[in-house]
Amino acid sequence: MISVIIPTYNEADRIAQTISKIHASNSTHEIEIIVVDGGSTDDTLALAKECRAIVVKSERKGRAAQMNKGASLATGEILYFLHADSIPPQNFTTQILAARENGVVSGCFRLAFDYDHWFLNANSWFTRFDINALRFGDQSLFVLKDIFQNSGGFREDLLMMEDQEIIHRIKKQGRFKVMNSSVVTSARKYSDNGVYRMQGIFYRIWILYYLGFSQDYLLRLHTRLIRKHKL
Repeated sequence: MISVIIPTYNEADRIAQTISKIHASNSTHEIEIIVVDGGSTDDTLALAKECRAIVVKSERKGRAAQMNKGASLATGEILYFLHADSIPPQNFTTQILAARENGVVSGCFRLAFDYDHWFLNANSWFTRFDINALRFGDQSLFVLKDIFQNSGGFREDLLMMEDQEIIHRIKKQGRFKVMNSSVVTSARKYSDNGVYRMQGIFYRIWILYYLGFSQDYLLRLHTRLIRKHKL
């Protein structure tokens, strides 16, 4: 079984659509959908329950802590981490299980946006390459549960870039694959902040992370620069 783990925080406008499309995108394979919430004040939890998801409240807010919580409760052999505003490709379970049969222990899908813009399309094109620096949570991540546990899971001290950090450790555990299909993610941050401005902020945070700037500094920068900030 595949356990789909979705961290949420005030995602009432997206979560029902995401869960419904997960069910629609699955073929005949058994899955469980675990929504791990970080203290939403809207109807996220109620909507997730209505859509037949397992709903869990995390003791700590933050994607890393929430995803680790979901992983600890998952009963599937394969964990599939997905953002609340991202939709997996059709028959994603079949594709993941086929990769597993071919010796793949972890991987992700390519990225596409729900907004047609040449710059976003160009960024998406580069996600086909297996380069650690290009791996972000929007592409989703599947990994065998024992591999995830052996790697130590997500680092909960990371408020940002936890998806970048874990890739380096997971890849040491076995074969990683970038799948040919694409996850479609929301371009809402780009719409709210401007495509070029938003990408410039992301590049800035990415560079500062690799230069060793603290998580507190990166979070303050994210909060100050991004309109409708939410992590």
